Amino acid sequence: MEVKEPHMSYSNYSYADYLTFKMEEMVELIKGKVFKMTAPKRIHQSISFEVSRRIGNYLVNKKCKAYSAPFDVRLPVKSRKNEDIFTVVQPDISVICDIEKLDEFGCIGAPDLVIEILSEGNNRKELKYKFDVYEESGVLEYWIINPMGQTLTINTLVN
Repeated sequence: MEVKEPHMSYSNYSYADYLTFKMEEMVELIKGKVFKMTAPKRIHQSISFEVSRRIGNYLVNKKCKAYSAPFDVRLPVKSRKNEDIFTVVQPDISVICDIEKLDEFGCIGAPDLVIEILSEGNNRKELKYKFDVYEESGVLEYWIINPMGQTLTINTLVN
């Protein structure tokens, strides 16, 4: 069995490549670079479940849908073809109100709300790389929950 195992690659991998990866751990693509995801700790999962539950309850009988990781969010720049998509992320929680963005693989295009819960080891990725791609792709609201600091930062896209 062939195993591709990039740690953080500087090659330009596409979503088409991502679909062929055979790895034990989950990864994300950010602008063509591969980032391994760390296994979440119990506090991360507890917060994710509670926030998901509350959002899910709020969205009952509304058009928006919420999804928890693992859930592929593909952020195309020029084309929706798999070989032309270089950013595929797994937000902890995604809310999508334009149901046309949903397909059997997840979401293609910017969710309306993305929630990331920081874990040891992923702060730089969440705070810099993901912030940039979420802003560039038009995510309307990006929440960052920091369990260690017990803070919630809400970023809202303007213009």
